[in-house]
Amino acid sequence: MSADTDLALAVIGRRLVDFVSPEELRERLAAAQTEGRPLRVKYGADPSAPDLHLGHVVGLNKLREFQDLGHTVVFIIGDFTGRIGDPSGRSQTRKPLSEEEVRRNAATYQNQVFKILDPARTEVRFNSEWFSAMRFDEVIRLAAQVTVAQMLAREDFAKRHGANQPISLVEFLYPLIQAYDSVRVRADVEIGGTDQLFNLLLGREIQKLHGQPPQIVLTLPLLEGLDGVQKMSKSLGNYIGVSEPPREMFGKVMSVSDDLMWRYFELALAADPTEIAALRAEVASGARNPRDVKDDLARRLVARFHGAAAAEEASAEFRKIFSRHEAPDEMPEIALTSEECAAPLRVAALLVRAGLAPSHAEARRLIQQGAVRWGEERITDPKAEKRVSGPVVLRCGKRGFARLAPR
Repeated sequence: MSADTDLALAVIGRRLVDFVSPEELRERLAAAQTEGRPLRVKYGADPSAPDLHLGHVVGLNKLREFQDLGHTVVFIIGDFTGRIGDPSGRSQTRKPLSEEEVRRNAATYQNQVFKILDPARTEVRFNSEWFSAMRFDEVIRLAAQVTVAQMLAREDFAKRHGANQPISLVEFLYPLIQAYDSVRVRADVEIGGTDQLFNLLLGREIQKLHGQPPQIVLTLPLLEGLDGVQKMSKSLGNYIGVSEPPREMFGKVMSVSDDLMWRYFELALAADPTEIAALRAEVASGARNPRDVKDDLARRLVARFHGAAAAEEASAEFRKIFSRHEAPDEMPEIALTSEECAAPLRVAALLVRAGLAPSHAEARRLIQQGAVRWGEERITDPKAEKRVSGPVVLRCGKRGFARLAPR
C-alpha cells in the first residue's frame, strides 16, 4: 500500500474511540485513489439550538483532517429530524422543535461550520430534501428493514425499556432516519460521538440493503462541558458556543478545571500529542502555572473563531478583571431618573433590573452569599438599600457587572 495511504490512516486514526474498520478504510482509500474521486465523509447535526459548540468542534476537526487529505465532507443539517424527539444517550427525549425554530437555528449553521471546514470541499445538505417528499408506503418499507430487537440493542433504549420508561415509535424511527441519510448521500465514512455508535452502525446495515458499500464508522470522544461531568450540550446549557463573543468564550474556557483543560487541548484544539505531553510535564514540574497554560488554550480557541487580535483583547480583559480585580471597560449601563436617585434603592431590585440576577429571590441569595459588591463595598444584607448620587459599579460574582448612573 502507498505511503500516502499509510499517512492518511495515521492522521485519521488519531483521537478515535471506535473505528469500523481500519482495513475497510484502507481499501476504500485505495479504491478512491484508483478511481480518482474523493471519499464522501458524512456528519450530521440537528439544529436544536442556534449555536454550534466546542463539542461539535471535536467532530469538525476530524472532518477538516479529511478535507486536508483531499476528501469531501457532506454536512447534513437535520432540519427534518430536528422535529423528532431523540434520547441522545439520556433517559429523557429531546424536546421536538417547531418548524420555525428549526429554520431559524439552521440558518446560522452554515456560517459557523465554515469557521473550521473548507467551503470548497463541503457539501451542505438538509435531510428534508428527501424525507419531506417520502410517501407513507416508503416509510413502511424502510421501517420493515429493522426489527424491534435490533432497536432494543441500543443501550439507552434498552435501559429505558428495562426500567419500564416509555419509548415512542417515533424515537425508534430516529436511528433509521439517520441511517437512511447515509444511503441518500452515498456516504463512504460517517463521523459521530460515541453516543451515536448504534445509529452509525445501523447506517452500514441499511446501506447494504440498498446495494451500497457500508460506510466506515468513526466515533470520537464526547467533550465534557463546563460542569466537567456531563457531555457538552446545548440542552444542558454547559456549552461554549463557537459564535459567542470573544470575552465570553475566553471566560468560559478559563472556568474549566485544570484537569479538564487537557481534554480541551486534545479534542477542541486538536493540538499535537507531543505538545500536550510537553505542557503537562512543565505543569507537573512547576515550570509553568496551570493558569498560564489555560490562558494559552483560551487565546488559541478564541483566535480560531474570532482572530488573534480579539483573543489578545479577551486575555487582557480577563487579567484586568480577575487578576487585578478591576472593572471591565465595557458593561451594561442603567440610567436612573432623578426621582429614583432621590431615595435609597433596594440593591436586590437593582441586580434584577441590571440583568445580574434572574429574580428577587435569587438576588437576595447572592447577596447573602457575599457575591455582590457596590463599588468596593461588599453587600451582605439582602435588604440593603443604596443611593445613586453618581456613577457606581454594581458587581455580582466574578463576571457580572453593571454601571448605575443618574440620567
